[in-house]
Amino acid sequence: MPWQSAYGTKDLMGKNPRFVLAASGHVAGVINPPARNKRSHWLNDNLNCDAKNWLDKADEKPGSWWPDWDLWMKRHSSGTVRAPAEPGNVNFHPIEAAPGRYVRQKSN
Repeated sequence: MPWQSAYGTKDLMGKNPRFVLAASGHVAGVINPPARNKRSHWLNDNLNCDAKNWLDKADEKPGSWWPDWDLWMKRHSSGTVRAPAEPGNVNFHPIEAAPGRYVRQKSN
């Protein structure tokens, strides 16, 4: 999706939305860890404007958006939760061991 369209979704996010624009697509942004120091991202806390004005006033930050996202998540988190010892729970039972049959199926 064009970033300007993604920016428009801020109005659907409830109170205090935040928008971060990455210099790469979602795949490159996910597979390039912060240590590689690739790309950049833009931040602007003022979301009371259109996409063009937001970008015009945004600060470009070098490197990955991951550290910024990590800090944001920590501010909005109630802390770390231990992973369960076993998969599933009372309502959702494991179907089969990971990775599952669907991973091995060939598409037509």
